[in-house]
Amino acid sequence: MLHQNSYKSMYRPNFYESTCLRCNETVYQVDRIGPLKDFTFFHSGCFKCAVCGTKLTLKTYYNNQHRQEDKEVYCNSHVPKIGPGHLDGTSVGIRSALNVPKSSNFVNEQIRGPWRTDGEAVHVRTQTNGLSHHPTHASPVAQSGNLQHSPNSYHPHHNHPNNHPNHHREPSPSYQYGRFDASALHIAHALKQTELQKSYKVNREKPIDCYLDRDEQRRLEMRHRKEEDDLYTKFQRQREEEDRRIRDEIRNEWEKELERLTSRFERELQMKRRRDDQNNLTLRHQQEKDDLEKNMTLRRDKKKESLTRKMLEHERAATAALVEKQSSEMLELINEKRSEYMQAESLYLDQNDGFTEELPPYPSHAPDPSPPTLSKFQVYSDPIEFANVDQIAISVAQEDQKSFTDLVRQLVGRCGSDIEKARTIFRWITVKNLNTMSFDENLRGDSPMGLLRGIKNGTESYHVLFKRLCSYAGLHCVVIKGHSKSAGYQPGVRFSDSRFRNSWNAVYVAGAWRFVQCNWGARHLVNAKEAPKQGNKTKSDSLRYEYDDHYFLTDPKEFIYEFFPLQPDWQLLKNTITLQEFEELPFVRSLFFRYELYFSDPNTKAVMFTDSTGAATVRIAMPAHMQGSLIFHYNLKFYDSEGDTYDGVSLKRFVMQSVVGNVVAFRVHAPRSGAFLLDIFANAVTPEQYLTGEPMKFKSVCKFKIRCDELRTVMVPLPDCASGEWGPTKATRLFGLVPITHQDALIFADWELEIQFRMSRRLTDFMATLHKNGVEEKSLSKFVSHNISDDIVTFNISFPEEGQYGLDVYTREMSSAVDNNGEKHLLTHCCKYLINSSKRN
Repeated sequence: MLHQNSYKSMYRPNFYESTCLRCNETVYQVDRIGPLKDFTFFHSGCFKCAVCGTKLTLKTYYNNQHRQEDKEVYCNSHVPKIGPGHLDGTSVGIRSALNVPKSSNFVNEQIRGPWRTDGEAVHVRTQTNGLSHHPTHASPVAQSGNLQHSPNSYHPHHNHPNNHPNHHREPSPSYQYGRFDASALHIAHALKQTELQKSYKVNREKPIDCYLDRDEQRRLEMRHRKEEDDLYTKFQRQREEEDRRIRDEIRNEWEKELERLTSRFERELQMKRRRDDQNNLTLRHQQEKDDLEKNMTLRRDKKKESLTRKMLEHERAATAALVEKQSSEMLELINEKRSEYMQAESLYLDQNDGFTEELPPYPSHAPDPSPPTLSKFQVYSDPIEFANVDQIAISVAQEDQKSFTDLVRQLVGRCGSDIEKARTIFRWITVKNLNTMSFDENLRGDSPMGLLRGIKNGTESYHVLFKRLCSYAGLHCVVIKGHSKSAGYQPGVRFSDSRFRNSWNAVYVAGAWRFVQCNWGARHLVNAKEAPKQGNKTKSDSLRYEYDDHYFLTDPKEFIYEFFPLQPDWQLLKNTITLQEFEELPFVRSLFFRYELYFSDPNTKAVMFTDSTGAATVRIAMPAHMQGSLIFHYNLKFYDSEGDTYDGVSLKRFVMQSVVGNVVAFRVHAPRSGAFLLDIFANAVTPEQYLTGEPMKFKSVCKFKIRCDELRTVMVPLPDCASGEWGPTKATRLFGLVPITHQDALIFADWELEIQFRMSRRLTDFMATLHKNGVEEKSLSKFVSHNISDDIVTFNISFPEEGQYGLDVYTREMSSAVDNNGEKHLLTHCCKYLINSSKRN
């Protein structure tokens, strides 16, 4: 029979108001633990062991497995068991598993990863050591048993004959191996954590609920809130005083100027005898008064704007200083309680016990800045690894919290490592989309949205908020100031003023300081203008939260391309660079690193100079696994204007894009001296996506300033072919057309030319068009033909005159030639060649 409170909780229409099993009082969402597996709820303060009162979490609580009507929660030491001092194999279904033949002497890595340290895996060692000496348990788990397909198992008797690697005993066909019940031995969490082996050792910390009471943390927060209230009251009083001072100052000036105008008007009026002159003078005086009033209003507004800007800078600095102080106090409280808990519970085992390796605890004081020893990829290789904590952040972002304590505990309550804590805070900020949130003008500091009043008033930034939330989670975090290549920046710009000043964070996780840029990582909801309301199921299926994962734990060697700290130590590089070197670095965007691109020429700079012929080449290298999917594009315009044509010809026709191996090259030929802006775009698509003919969206990966100081050769534009890369690489990559005769983009020919391809899959409806500057395309159509013999496609071209030609080749796949309605699809551009025809060739 279900407990009455559990029954009511199960069938309650929502979980915003439920009843605590322990105290039978109403439990609200901000202070709720549950529903548990049996649909029970607890206050966070009531979620303690029913025997000893130890604070519990969702990872450390246990239920009575022998009395279903007992809905209480217990710690591991006091959960009711079958009998003290021994493990009954029958009760947990592992007796037969414990009797299977021994196969090796290696530690079972499926149970304990090489870096496993949490106490849950220790239970396995304790029980197996105890069983191994029992006469009925002489044989450990067999290699061929159902131990999560583990090839190895742990046993202390290393001299057993079955431990020899060459010794193998075939099991009897009638022997039934038992199942190893992970949940019964409380190692399910350990098994889950070894699914993805890391290059670093994860320090699986106990949740903050284990060692710091929520009420104690909230009391410190309320004291901080009082300090913050006082600061905001001071801000408001200063703003009102300055506003009053400006109004008084302008009014005094207005009165003086008006008195001067009136005195002059009266003197001039006495000199006028005619009525018409007096009327004209009166009209002029009124106009001067109106102009004076207008000018005074403008002066007042400009003064207020200037003063508000200065005061806001002062308020931001004061807010940042207060958050710095409060964050230190919060970290001191957490470190103190964590240290007491660690000493009392002896969390860390002796590293000589032969089973697990001790890891250092999270540092109580912020370490000095130094380069991380492991790259981001070694910490995590795919954002999908954070799917669970990301979903927590997204869910929490749909609700409002009344305190930072409640907010952070909801975010990190189920996080087992410092990385997960930083991740869920980062994702909460990027999902919350604080820049577009609307705030009530009468917002109070103790209201749910009052948590974000600093964002509303402009005194707090994403970076200060991230630091504040990290402190509540017990993480060291700093705000770093410096320069950034942000919106409006163009390659070649010098950082001589404050236009491109910026701030970002470094958080200490995975044993090192790592960069986080919340503002640049923030994105928006796709397919919706706002987040779904609670209970709205109609939109949730089509919602997708987009963000830029590049700005979470970014590697310093990549971060330095966009951000330059004022303090060199916070470059986190082994060899720091100067501001001038930062300016000279190529101007790249996050997509450049997401596609794993790099510059094959180490001398590539933000500003590229042409040679005497007006030519400069930018080369970008691709990793092998991206060569089949990356499509590039480019745009060329004048550097100091939006103009993208020269003598009526698109500047794109002065750029030749080609791909050779894993390098895509953009060769620019400046049509005249001056500066140009080359913007390079990319997109990763499958051949199937490309062959649909649907428009593709390209995003910028890098930009360059091309400077031509002297031009000795007159350059002509390339033939007006289809946009994109030159050469046969595209044909091979997307269509499976392998060039037989010409592998390069540039061909030198005499009066006739034959180009052959081999089809690796069936294509149909080939077409080729010839282009030459100053000649109509129609008139050249008769000079191009093609024929197909088996899997060989041959194009025959004759040239009516010498010069430079462009050849476009189009085709489509046999399977996509006709759709379901019987309509033919359009041909898709396959490749193009640049051909120089001359009788000398």
